[in-house]
Amino acid sequence: MNIIKNESPKKAFVAAAGLGKRMRPLTATTPKPLIEVCGKALIDYGLDALANAGVEEAIVNVHYIADLLEVHVAKRQNPNIKISDERAALLETGGGVFKALHDLKEAPFYYLNSDSFWIEGVKPNFKYLSEMWDKEHMDGLLLLSRTINAVGYRGFGDFILQDDGRLKRRPENQVAPFVYAGAAIFHPRLFDKAPSGAFSLNILFDKAIAKQKLFGLQMDGTLLHVGTPGDISKAEQTIRNSLA
Repeated sequence: MNIIKNESPKKAFVAAAGLGKRMRPLTATTPKPLIEVCGKALIDYGLDALANAGVEEAIVNVHYIADLLEVHVAKRQNPNIKISDERAALLETGGGVFKALHDLKEAPFYYLNSDSFWIEGVKPNFKYLSEMWDKEHMDGLLLLSRTINAVGYRGFGDFILQDDGRLKRRPENQVAPFVYAGAAIFHPRLFDKAPSGAFSLNILFDKAIAKQKLFGLQMDGTLLHVGTPGDISKAEQTIRNSLA
């Protein structure tokens, strides 16, 4: 497919409202996005990467221990932070974005899970996503990591990446070669006819796959999956090794 060059997204949605249950007891008093790896909060790794990609405004949703998270991100100057308040009800990944669509306007935007971060390769991954984005043919372009290369990841993978870049789900009882890295570019039309209230992005991913509108891109670098307290030391050691 010939990629149509588009302007890099200037807005992003950062999902930061989760409960962080698997990170307990650390999340008993601290929201997971503020858990530190090498002295830096998880959410700041992502926000710094978005700022470096030219993002001017990031909408961050909050729910669990929302006050601490809101105070933390308010200190940032780049990108500008706007809060999407979910204190009253947690809307999950899909519902959270849907609630914030009016702030994201009608242009494609970056999506990031606040606990997703990686060691960059030669090409920064948000810029890589932007270069490969094709708004005419794609409803979503997901950043992917090789399942076997994702540090701290213990699952069976999420997707099969086809030769044309389109995605297929992992077949049941099989291992898929790629895991979703929690970062993407979405077109607002991905949310057309989305359900109301709380729902998962996976519902929309499956609809986009059925329409052959969901694509994937293998990341440049190393995904660091920090799901439990024990994963923090693995991530920190991997970072130190990369700097040696």
